[in-house]
Amino acid sequence: MADATTIDVAHAEETRREAKGKAPLLATPVVVAATTKAMEHEKGGYKRGIAIFDFVLRLGALAAALAATATMGTTDQTLPFFTQFFQFQASYDDMPAFQFFVIGMAIASGYLVLSLPFSIVRIVRPHAVAPRLLLIVLDTVMLALTTACASSAAAIVYLAHSGNQSANWLAICQQFTDFCQQTSGAVVASFIAVLIFLFLVVLSAIALRKH
Repeated sequence: MADATTIDVAHAEETRREAKGKAPLLATPVVVAATTKAMEHEKGGYKRGIAIFDFVLRLGALAAALAATATMGTTDQTLPFFTQFFQFQASYDDMPAFQFFVIGMAIASGYLVLSLPFSIVRIVRPHAVAPRLLLIVLDTVMLALTTACASSAAAIVYLAHSGNQSANWLAICQQFTDFCQQTSGAVVASFIAVLIFLFLVVLSAIALRKH
């Protein structure tokens, strides 16, 4: 009986030691899973915050692009002193650079409207990669287009304000004040849209890097 009792005690002690040795092994996967889940939740909240900021920026870019398009597209001024056979008039469609500006900014405005649903998808599904890749590519294209539109129009506006003595180009803004004010405002709005597009591209790049 003493030997049996000794064997039972030894067996119980060995079982207790094995249980102690296995307990951390069983607890480790649970801790790792919980930590991973917490990290994914934190990353998802971070990406959702970026997506919401992206949506707000798109609304701002849309407002700037629409303002630039509407302002330039309605620019037209006729001077009050004219005769029966001759009058002084300035309109945006008299200059190809301004026509390109209106068309390009209108395209950018349409793109921003179409991109809003994809931006909402990014808010709902912050870990989705496909919408983010699509938007960063198209945003880069629109950044190039709006930059070209704004730069070409800015060059014409500068000539309208300052002229060019070497080429005998006269500054017309002393006469066509309203025309120059509207075109200048449209150019400023377009550069605001350019800056917002630049921020959108940078935000998308950061979100992809953190993926």
